[in-house]
Amino acid sequence: MNPSLDAQLADWEMVVGLEVHVQLKTLTKCFCPCPVAFGALPNANTCPVCLALPGALPVLNARAVELAARASLALGCTVHETSIFARKNYFYPDSPKGYQISQFDRPLATSGHVQVGIRADGSSRSIGITRVHMEEDAGKSVHDRFPGVTAIDLNRAGTPLVEIVSEPDMRSAAEAGSYLRTLKQILEYVDVSDVNMEEGSLRVDANVSARRRGDTRLGTKTEVKNMNSFSGVERALDLEFRRQVALLEAGGRIEQQTMLWDADAQEVRASRAKEASHDYRYFPEPDLPPLTLSSTWIDGVRKALPELPASRRARFLTEFELSAYDVDVLISTFGLGDYYEAVARAHGSPKSSANWVMGEVLSHLKRSGDKIADFPVSPSSLARLLDLVRDGVVSHTAGKQILQRMISVGGQPDETAVAEGLLQVDDGGQLATWLDAVIAEMPLESERYRKGEARLAGVLIGAVMKKSGGRADPRKLGQLLAARLTP
Repeated sequence: MNPSLDAQLADWEMVVGLEVHVQLKTLTKCFCPCPVAFGALPNANTCPVCLALPGALPVLNARAVELAARASLALGCTVHETSIFARKNYFYPDSPKGYQISQFDRPLATSGHVQVGIRADGSSRSIGITRVHMEEDAGKSVHDRFPGVTAIDLNRAGTPLVEIVSEPDMRSAAEAGSYLRTLKQILEYVDVSDVNMEEGSLRVDANVSARRRGDTRLGTKTEVKNMNSFSGVERALDLEFRRQVALLEAGGRIEQQTMLWDADAQEVRASRAKEASHDYRYFPEPDLPPLTLSSTWIDGVRKALPELPASRRARFLTEFELSAYDVDVLISTFGLGDYYEAVARAHGSPKSSANWVMGEVLSHLKRSGDKIADFPVSPSSLARLLDLVRDGVVSHTAGKQILQRMISVGGQPDETAVAEGLLQVDDGGQLATWLDAVIAEMPLESERYRKGEARLAGVLIGAVMKKSGGRADPRKLGQLLAARLTP
């Protein structure tokens, strides 16, 4: 690290705008009927259209349009009734046509926003969305399959994408990361993409520049590519900002160029001069008519949107009176929020329901790698189990054992509690027998408790709960312990 540069950074402000490419969740490609399937054999999912054979004509995928409009409306954008597809001309080995079908001056949607950094008091920062436009993906160049040769896989060519272009409103790498995580969550909620960065369903290009604090003019930007994680985006932005500030402080000038992020080396390096829009020689796609959408159709897509994260967050805070942290965990995915809400309504205690969902349920999902849709215990069954714990029919410890049994072999809470012998024992004679045995086995702890070390009550009660297989009533046990060992 450079201490002098660290001191100079305070005089400069980072300005970031992000371009996010999102693969739409369609069964077929954007302009042909070839399937969209990750991991297929190379070049298996191709046809004359996506191979760009002479005479093959594109036909727009209606489902892709619906998903693109859905994403745009969820981001607060205006979806235009008329948009135009254009040819973006450039040569690259994995783009057989020599151009990409995209949108240029007449995009699908414009002027949206995303709220980031939401605090407990509801305040946040608004990041503008300049535009959302549709386009097709290129193929993939494979550099490590055959020594000395670059192979081309065109399975991905023609896959439908939306590009979400933000305003240059972000002022730190952390804010850019927050924007991306919020954007990903919104897209997951409206089910337009699986947003899997490892499979290339969400890709980020970052435009970053530096300017003196207080200056309102934008500096010369560079575009950082090849980032495959949000933490990678944050690290790359910090390093590129440091590089630009060091160059500017030394009297140099920033060149507008494309930079590549090397995650292994943890460095950003120059790739090529950055193209401007005129370099692509955009012109309207002659093989596709203007995309015309009726206001009635757009309103129908808007009305079909589910409750979005910001709205659900505000409602959970008010209705269930949970902490901001609990709510953020519970609404992290649409399915988890639905699951929790169903448990809380059936059980009646929002906080107890939250504790079990965030504890036992999420722990199982983390271990198994499953999603909440695959969780084998229904919300109503979990709510019934929580009823049994609340009513003292089974202990909290036994409740966890019952849940694990329900996860592994199925069944309902009541039957499982009986079958496993986990109904809570509140019989004074049986409790006394277990307690006497523990006192005999733990004489030092028992004597210290008797002399006033109250914290050891938990140790002794825990030992009795273990001896009883979780069946002892901890409340009655606490009373009995106090009566036995209090002078």
